[in-house]
Amino acid sequence: MNILLTHHQLSLLLSGAAEIGAELALAKTGKLKPYLNKSEAFRLYGRKNIERWIQQGFITARKDGDHSATWRIDRLEAEAIRKSLDAMRYL
Repeated sequence: MNILLTHHQLSLLLSGAAEIGAELALAKTGKLKPYLNKSEAFRLYGRKNIERWIQQGFITARKDGDHSATWRIDRLEAEAIRKSLDAMRYL
């Protein structure tokens, strides 16, 4: 199967992959938090987007404890979803 991409489409895909790779490296070295709390995720990606991604099973909200524990969202999961949706718009 051959997939034809323009130079612009290929550059978008490669730059997105490089950005996610950089975030992964920063998270592994401790320079960037690997998880976002819900309010941070809402601010970065939009409340409706985060709620829809959780509902559709694209990302998983994790809770550390019972009752009043805060929710965590994996930063790389959310960023990968955003990048893939952006790429689908341009391709």
